[in-house]
Amino acid sequence: MDNLVSTAWLAENLGKPGVLVFDTTKYLPNEPFDGKTKFREAHIPGARFFDIDEVADPDASLPHMAPTAARFEKLIVRLGVSNDSTVVFYDQKGAQSSPRGWWLMRLFGHKNAAVLDGGLPAWTRESRPVESGEPAPAAAGTYVADFIAGRIKGIGDIKNIIADGSALILDARSKGRFDGTAAEPRPGLPSGHMPGAANVPFNELFNADGLMLPAAELRARFEKAGVDGKRPLVTSCGTGVTACVVALGLVQAGLPEPSIYDGSWTEWAGRPETPKENS
Repeated sequence: MDNLVSTAWLAENLGKPGVLVFDTTKYLPNEPFDGKTKFREAHIPGARFFDIDEVADPDASLPHMAPTAARFEKLIVRLGVSNDSTVVFYDQKGAQSSPRGWWLMRLFGHKNAAVLDGGLPAWTRESRPVESGEPAPAAAGTYVADFIAGRIKGIGDIKNIIADGSALILDARSKGRFDGTAAEPRPGLPSGHMPGAANVPFNELFNADGLMLPAAELRARFEKAGVDGKRPLVTSCGTGVTACVVALGLVQAGLPEPSIYDGSWTEWAGRPETPKENS
C-alpha cells in the first residue's frame, strides 16, 4: 500500500477486516493540550489511541525512545495489530506525530502501514463522521517483529557521521531553533544544530491545506538541502517525532529512505562533549 493515504481511501476502507486506525497525536511540552483527552472528545470512528510515550523504551531517560522488539510486540498486540493488519495513523494537527507511528511499524518490519494525509483536520473539513468516548478494548492480535537496524541511529552513529561525513543529516526543526535564534520548547535545552546538518523544517513539506506536497515538489525541496539521491540520509528533530515526517516526505519523493536519529537534538544538545553550531 502507499505510505500516504487520502481521506477518500480511508472512508472507503474504514471498518473493513484487518484495517486498523490509530490517533498518534503528541503535543509539545509548551502546547496546552493532551492528545488522549482530545481523542476522547472526537476521533475517527473505530480508531484507538496509539501513545508514542507508551510504545517506547520505559527505561530511557529521553522521551519516547524506540522500544525493544519484544516490548513492541507485547504492546502492539494489545492494540489489536497482527502481522497481516493494514495500519493507518493520523493525528489531530495534520501529520506531525502520526509519521512516528508509521516509522515504528517500519522499524519492526511492518509493510502495510500508512499515514492519513492531512490527518483529522482534513477528515473533519470534509464533514466526515467522528465519534467520542473511549473505544472498547481491542481483540488481541498476533505479532512477530522483524527489527530493521538500518532504520535507526544512536548518538555513537551520529558522532561517527559528523566525523567522517558519511551521511547527510536533515534536521526537521524550525529555522529559528536550528539557527539558535529561537528557544527550544524544552526548558534548559539550548537551540542550534549538529555540524554539517541541513535544515528541512517539516512544515515546509505541506501545502497550505495541510496535505503533503506532490513528489516533484518534495524532491525540489530536498535537493535544495543537498539531497542527491546517493548519499545516505539521517533525519533528526527535537525528540525523533517530526524527523519521521521528513522520512515520510523522502519516501514519498522517491528518494532513499533515511535512518532516524532517535535521540535527536534533545540527546545531542544535552551531552556536554558533543559539538554544536549556531548560524
